[in-house]
Amino acid sequence: MAEGDNKSANQLAAETASLEEHLQGWGEVILVADKILRWERAWFPLVLMGAVSFAFLMIYYLDPSVLSGVSCFVMFLCLADYLVPALAPRIFGSNKWTTEQQQRFHEICSNLVKTRRRIIGWWKRLFTLKEEKPKMYFMTMLCSLAGIAWVGQQVHNLFLTYLIVILLLLFPGLNQHGIITKYVGMAKREINKLLKQKEKKNE
Repeated sequence: MAEGDNKSANQLAAETASLEEHLQGWGEVILVADKILRWERAWFPLVLMGAVSFAFLMIYYLDPSVLSGVSCFVMFLCLADYLVPALAPRIFGSNKWTTEQQQRFHEICSNLVKTRRRIIGWWKRLFTLKEEKPKMYFMTMLCSLAGIAWVGQQVHNLFLTYLIVILLLLFPGLNQHGIITKYVGMAKREINKLLKQKEKKNE
């Protein structure tokens, strides 16, 4: 068991080191984005929501076709991939990195690797469910996809995408400040109260 844990830890360390090497040119930008996403300043959520709202308003105003939208998005990614590693050191000064910044960059890369592993694990479990319990798999998939399709019909595509992007970008800050834990705890307490009341009525 210990040998397996050591092997897994070594693989995690190797994957993290590899990711750090690939993202080294983006290090300064990642650290700034991390501060914004974790709401190190009280006004960061407002800036985040304002930037996303402006971007989606521009998309709504320009109303590009799917092909044009995808092309512009990929073009933006290509430009960022070329310009950021070249300009970031001049703007932020990577030679001034502190031990704390380097440690935080390492933690971010480690968390990204762990998140990727979780996603792969969920994907594998889905296929395991398909092999072991095919009826449950197909019923779950059909109900889930039907629910998503229904929501997609009720809400405008762009607005739905906007809500998803906002929630994804606000999630790290909500989690960092314990807001998610607080409301999940409140929901659990309310559910437990309802269950206890139901048990008393049944008695």
